[in-house]
Amino acid sequence: MLSLVIVTYNREDVLVETIRALEPLRAELAEPSELLIIDQTPRHHSETDAALQGWQREERIRWIRLPAPHLTKAMNTGLLEARGDLVLFVDDDIIPLRQLLKEHLAAHRTHPEAWAVVGQVLQPGQQPIELPRQLKSSFLWRDLDFPFNSTIPAWIENAIGCNLSMKRREVLAIGGFDEAFPPPVASRFESEFAKRLVKAGGRIRFSPSASLHHLAAGSGGTRSKGSHLTSCSPRYGVGDIYFALRCGRGWERIWYVLRKPFREVRTRFHLRHPWWIPVKFIGEIRAIALACRLASSPPLLLDSSYSDHPTDRGR
Repeated sequence: MLSLVIVTYNREDVLVETIRALEPLRAELAEPSELLIIDQTPRHHSETDAALQGWQREERIRWIRLPAPHLTKAMNTGLLEARGDLVLFVDDDIIPLRQLLKEHLAAHRTHPEAWAVVGQVLQPGQQPIELPRQLKSSFLWRDLDFPFNSTIPAWIENAIGCNLSMKRREVLAIGGFDEAFPPPVASRFESEFAKRLVKAGGRIRFSPSASLHHLAAGSGGTRSKGSHLTSCSPRYGVGDIYFALRCGRGWERIWYVLRKPFREVRTRFHLRHPWWIPVKFIGEIRAIALACRLASSPPLLLDSSYSDHPTDRGR
């Protein structure tokens, strides 16, 4: 059984259209499937609410409401509630290609050693392109810049959460997603998850035939709090620093953290709007301080015993 999970926050029409686009793909599967909507939206528009309630009454979705937005906690909720052996996470603002679900299932059958499969993601303006993996010796930096619009299959050590399937039991055994990544952005939480999975002996397969278009909707989701380019809030940079502190070692980790504030202001936007550079720089310094505080405590992972009790699925 395939459990398809959508984590959503402050999305309306695009969420409804994403669900509708996935329905014919589920109908074509030989295997049974379910669709879970992990909803963190305080209050939907009436049309969205009516659509979701109708689908739930017809048992076409399982609609699970959460009281506050927290991305990694919501994804862990999806893992715990899922009844399938395979769990596929997709974003709430996508256009799936027709073979998306079938290709994820096929990749797991072809590569049973894979604990996770990442599909191709075409961001706005991107096209599929033949880009080979650039192998780096550094564990921390390896595959951080992997081109997820590539057409070349590969074994990788990174992930992208908008098109990511996984073996439920193995992922629960390593604790799922780290809930110490603070909401609402949780930058680099997929990379930390991927590094931890690889360290545990798992493998991640990039399968470009499991493809979707990511719409990157301009409002809702991680964009609910405005633009990271003009903010002094630490929320946009803390996840990236926390990832480096958790996964890096020695000078590699120190160098990653120290260069982060300077890297974030070397953008075309800041070149054209230099008055925002001090604001953004302050936000990055605050992010380093917050990440250091978070990393001083153990990660917030799921109890691995969840993976030992298949009869408890869905509770």
